[in-house]
Amino acid sequence: MRDEATGTAGTGRSVLAVPQLGGGDTVVGRRAPGGGSASIEFGEGRKGDALVVAVACEGRGSVRVAVRPTGASFPLECRAGRVSSVLNEMALTGADHGGTVSVEASSAVRWSLTVGRSRSAPTPEVAIGTDGGGE
Repeated sequence: MRDEATGTAGTGRSVLAVPQLGGGDTVVGRRAPGGGSASIEFGEGRKGDALVVAVACEGRGSVRVAVRPTGASFPLECRAGRVSSVLNEMALTGADHGGTVSVEASSAVRWSLTVGRSRSAPTPEVAIGTDGGGE
């Protein structure tokens, strides 16, 4: 069993790991798996850069991600015993500016985060999500 956001698990159980970005994306910030709420600052990108935010979580509850200065935010529902993940690529006004990604998480949830830059955003906003597996 292999999942790009969660790594490899020989036992069939998902393992929470730092999410990976696409091959052409540049990593500008990471947070290793842990709990609680936290923020990661990132520097200014090149004109036209999109911002890429990938989050993975496990545990019963949810995380809420807010990206400043773009004003974008999104939730991710997490499950006990299973890793959920989402990758959002944002080509919004201000996405090439420096800012902060903040994550608020319920106490039962562990999560990890990768922030990156992409030159390949074809549309004003692209969101791709996975939930780490089916029911």
